[in-house]
Amino acid sequence: MIDFLIIGGGIAGVSAAARLAPFGKAVVLEKESALGYHASGRSAAMFEQNYGSASTVDLSRASAVFFETEDGGFLSPRGVMFLSKRGDTESFQACCEKYEAATIDLDEALNRVPVLRRDMLGHAAIHEAGRDIDTDRLLQWCAKTCRAHNGEIHTGQLVTGITRIESGWRVTTKDNSYTCKLIFNAAGAWADQVAALAGISPLGITPLRRSMARVPAPGGHDVSRWPMLLDIHEKWYAKPDAGSLIISPAEEDPMPPFDAWPDDMVLAEGIARYQEFVTEEVTRLEASWAGLRSFAPDRNLALGPDAHDPNFIWVAAQGGYGFQTAPAASQLIADIVMGRQSDLGDNTLKSLDPRRFS
Repeated sequence: MIDFLIIGGGIAGVSAAARLAPFGKAVVLEKESALGYHASGRSAAMFEQNYGSASTVDLSRASAVFFETEDGGFLSPRGVMFLSKRGDTESFQACCEKYEAATIDLDEALNRVPVLRRDMLGHAAIHEAGRDIDTDRLLQWCAKTCRAHNGEIHTGQLVTGITRIESGWRVTTKDNSYTCKLIFNAAGAWADQVAALAGISPLGITPLRRSMARVPAPGGHDVSRWPMLLDIHEKWYAKPDAGSLIISPAEEDPMPPFDAWPDDMVLAEGIARYQEFVTEEVTRLEASWAGLRSFAPDRNLALGPDAHDPNFIWVAAQGGYGFQTAPAASQLIADIVMGRQSDLGDNTLKSLDPRRFS
């Protein structure tokens, strides 16, 4: 009998497995051939702890110590530069307040990112505490930690059936059958579908597509020390990546759960918005892709037992915050299962509790 059966091998699932494995037999089932295939493998890999709803910010801040200290740390310097057009002073000030960003003059902004257009910029600010996450190493650390406590991770295991039995659950895949005490639904964009297989009411989780394109470094510049660039209205962002630049239109288009791909027109529109702020034209793409960021109706994560069956535990609705909240989110799941008091505040716990939808 498996103690903890986790459906989904993205960062939500494997981080939960890493936290739970010391307390019982943990098994992760991932339908794809590798971990982190969908949203986790298409992340912007940024730790910006002021990004998201109030409960998401609390989770991110509670994750900071782990990111900075565990296994030598998973963060590296980047910074986030917020940009606005001329005349957009009120929105810029609100953005600076939200992100605790420091205003910089345009000379400094151009010194740090020389392709910015002075004639377009109205304001710039920097939040130096925004940092890159080594997402691949974090995913592998979680998997290694799970296995070190005799946990198991099985890929290529699409769940086809979930049945309630007296001792817990029977979960079937094409090739295998598993019996477990607790199910952890970390299926990302497919979380509501997994719930339906178990006879659990869906939460109304909506997958939203976000597209990205990798383009050559603008003007041949060394972009390695550039900050992430973010339009204050989040109509686009750009981030250095392996000597190139990733640009996203930051769209949120509702989609059914599927292996997402980018819409060429949406990408073109986003790149056009980015190009309003820079002197260098994008003439070709090196690659493009899309991921699904899955949100509950109130845009808070869903972490904890289902309202009607406490043996079915949601680890879902991470939106675009899965990596940066994973340490604290997985700790909360372990605390709930082991009956320990969480360090998170009461308002945050209420905001994250899936029973809020009951």
